[in-house]
Amino acid sequence: MKPSMFILLPVLLLAAAAEPVHNLYVLSDAYSVTIDGTSNVRDWKENVGKVTGFMQAQVNADGSIGLTSIHIGMNAMSIKSDMGKVMDNKTYDALKAASYPEILFTLTIPQRLVPVKNCQTTVPVKGWLSLAGVVRPVVMQVRTCVISQGTLEFEGYENLNMTDFGVRPPTAFFGTMRAAPDITIHFKTDFISQTISNNQKN
Repeated sequence: MKPSMFILLPVLLLAAAAEPVHNLYVLSDAYSVTIDGTSNVRDWKENVGKVTGFMQAQVNADGSIGLTSIHIGMNAMSIKSDMGKVMDNKTYDALKAASYPEILFTLTIPQRLVPVKNCQTTVPVKGWLSLAGVVRPVVMQVRTCVISQGTLEFEGYENLNMTDFGVRPPTAFFGTMRAAPDITIHFKTDFISQTISNNQKN
């Protein structure tokens, strides 16, 4: 090895050690994703029954979280309304669920989140939302709640207009009930370190 390499080697090792480690986290079963809306009859709520996801993140020395990537998929056919099966089927038709069964959110650029006690402060997280075959930029309002034992907990919401995604607000009961185009997606998610998740399964 050339002398110059002996000089550079400690520098390279220190640089590598300083490089943040991005760990893989997977979405646990402890999640809640709901869709809230209004109509000319009454407010309504839908629950997304099947959600999958993973992300790459690092927990920094100051307690902040560096998000490198996020991938959250929501099964459109698992959405259930508090107004019953009639509204369920109308929702599936409006979302074109047969052709586009997954509602997908992905991170646009890396993001730094700071944990705040009692989840009081929201941080805008930019990403892409794919809904009914249309992909548009969105800004999720996210709160970091818990960082412990390899678990990262987030809460947040996003206000959407269905027509921005080419979705026609559903109607039901022979048109007597008409949903408004504005909806709000609320979410509470726990992401667990892939290592811990694997240990739990074994």
